[in-house]
Amino acid sequence: MKKSLILFSILCLSLYSNDDLNYLYKEAKVLEESGDYKAAMLLYKKIASNTLNNQSIKKDDLILENIVTNPKQEFFDKNIKKNDIEETNNNLEQLVTKNFGIYPYKKNYILPATYSLNSVKDRDNFETSFQLSLEKPISHNFFGLNETISFAYTQKSFWQTASSSAPFRETNYEPEVFVQIPYDSEYLKLYKASFLHSSNGKAGENSRSVNRLYLQSYFQFDNFFISPKVWYKIPENKNDDMKDFYKYYGYGDISLLYAYKQQTFELILRDNLRLNSSNKGAVEFNYTFPLPEFISSKNSYGIFQVFHGYGQSMIDYDREITNFGIGIAFSR
Repeated sequence: MKKSLILFSILCLSLYSNDDLNYLYKEAKVLEESGDYKAAMLLYKKIASNTLNNQSIKKDDLILENIVTNPKQEFFDKNIKKNDIEETNNNLEQLVTKNFGIYPYKKNYILPATYSLNSVKDRDNFETSFQLSLEKPISHNFFGLNETISFAYTQKSFWQTASSSAPFRETNYEPEVFVQIPYDSEYLKLYKASFLHSSNGKAGENSRSVNRLYLQSYFQFDNFFISPKVWYKIPENKNDDMKDFYKYYGYGDISLLYAYKQQTFELILRDNLRLNSSNKGAVEFNYTFPLPEFISSKNSYGIFQVFHGYGQSMIDYDREITNFGIGIAFSR
């Protein structure tokens, strides 16, 4: 009987007022305290979804922090026996929650379906690509500038899922160390300086690697952001497999991002600034949008990506590629 009442409440939730939602929130808390966590979480999830979609409900009317919970933290708080020694207890909490202060860096996404308009030997035009990008801050305010020094790692893979043996044709690896310095002005918000290594991990004629230093700044104009970047390729005395790097990558890029409600529109432009027949560059467009409710989850969005130009992957740094794909982004 109680289960039927809960299901009925969930089905009717979209018709509830603020007072009704608060009543259901109290009911969920009673279920949680009685140990019926599954039933309580069903109510919490629906209340949160309704609240986020209803702009007339204020955050003060319903405490969302108590609704959107961290399952690992909740498990530690309720199920793990605590230790009398604070340091040991903190150690146990980190081991259980796996919270090591690692954050998303660049976009994390998977594009199950991408298609290239260019035919390349021994390569299927249809493939899957995905990107993993993480950041670990390692120092804050060391120089007294309120700066943050971080280590980051980005990996982008191209997977020939349409081929018979489904090989990974290319994976690019980018470890990076950088410092970010906030700047409090009306438009300029941040400076960034970085050392970046890029490689595809291959040997011989397929080897591609480059070391760069770059400077970047971030400007905000309401919900429109501009981020110009300039870089310097560190010379290599021998085994330089990208001697003509500047010819195809140019000397920097500029990112333009516009945020509207739950959607983002991002354009990345790169050009070698040679105003003749040797002019080369690239453009990448990313559009992220809310997923349909039946497949949506927290912090997940649909992503549509289009790339045209040189350098989509390191093996193609000197090959013009036009590619588009669609998938799911887990960070933006």
